[in-house]
Amino acid sequence: MIDRIRNNQLWQLTLANILEKVREPGVLFWGIGFPILMSIGLGLAFTRKPESVRHVALISPDTGTCTIILKDDKLGNTTFRLEKMSWEEAMVQLKRGHVNVAVTAGDSGYRYHFDPMNPDAQLTYVRLSPILNRIPAADLIRDPVYEEDLSAATGSEVDALTVTGTRYIDFLIPGMIAMGVMFSCLWGLGYGIIDTRSKKLLRRMIATPMKRSNYLVAMITVRLVMNVIEAGLLMLFAWLAFGITIQGNIPALLILFLAGNIAFSGIGIFLACHTSKTEIGNAFINVISMPMMVLSGIFFSYHNFPDWAIPIIKPLPLTMLADGIRSIFIEGAGFAQTTIPSLILTATGILFFTVGLKLFKWH
Repeated sequence: MIDRIRNNQLWQLTLANILEKVREPGVLFWGIGFPILMSIGLGLAFTRKPESVRHVALISPDTGTCTIILKDDKLGNTTFRLEKMSWEEAMVQLKRGHVNVAVTAGDSGYRYHFDPMNPDAQLTYVRLSPILNRIPAADLIRDPVYEEDLSAATGSEVDALTVTGTRYIDFLIPGMIAMGVMFSCLWGLGYGIIDTRSKKLLRRMIATPMKRSNYLVAMITVRLVMNVIEAGLLMLFAWLAFGITIQGNIPALLILFLAGNIAFSGIGIFLACHTSKTEIGNAFINVISMPMMVLSGIFFSYHNFPDWAIPIIKPLPLTMLADGIRSIFIEGAGFAQTTIPSLILTATGILFFTVGLKLFKWH
């Protein structure tokens, strides 16, 4: 029985594909290391800290820094560093993102200059202006450190809401898992087939007694195994580093994850079915993957787009996969919420795989 499994053609093709991927360091880095590094960077950048520091440009002919410290037990301490600089330098710092608000002091008070479409700049203005407007410009320059305790003022009005799953990193990790599935299937599977065809290796392989369907099934199987490992390591890292846990139904998550792999594997086969030039394949994959990466709510909510675009974005495969994984991770969803997306993703993959298999060119 064991010898029969070892000599099985599908098993040999699958093992060969696994060894090919494992022996390539770039595959391990981009599939496992890069998502973790991106999660670290974005998690540290956007996860709220107990004490935040905001930089503000204070238009002045002098140099130096004035500091305003707001102490708040409920909302966390905030330190505003008002860096004295000329107007020209302030514009440069605004463009570089080092500051998001510029302040000028006049006889009638302070004037605030910032992009009204920048929510971070709005928050800086809302928190800083009530304090700064009570400080005369001469006193601010003379006493460069000013402290104010807001705990007593806000304690009766604000109740800090700390609900599991509301951090940016909680939003990001499910999206990263979904995006990893898409890129792994489209590039690892679709581009891999195109590259093999362009090197005339497919022509040589079909000259052997290889069953053609076994080749495709082996590649899909290897890609699924790698995606499971990559997603598992990313989830383990997110749990250890950021304390992220799965609040919903884990079997529903596994089924949805499998459906997402089926969907993007089918799309990858379809994109690679008739293309023999890597440049064309590269363009096809980017045309499919890049819009979805931007639109499907991986790094920010797609509800930031106009209302007319939402019905177009929601049916996208990456949107359904990311929304489904996110609902299980942070909303406690189960089969009732993920059955329809799983069925749609599975049907999408089967449809594209069937059409791609019909049109598949082996040489």
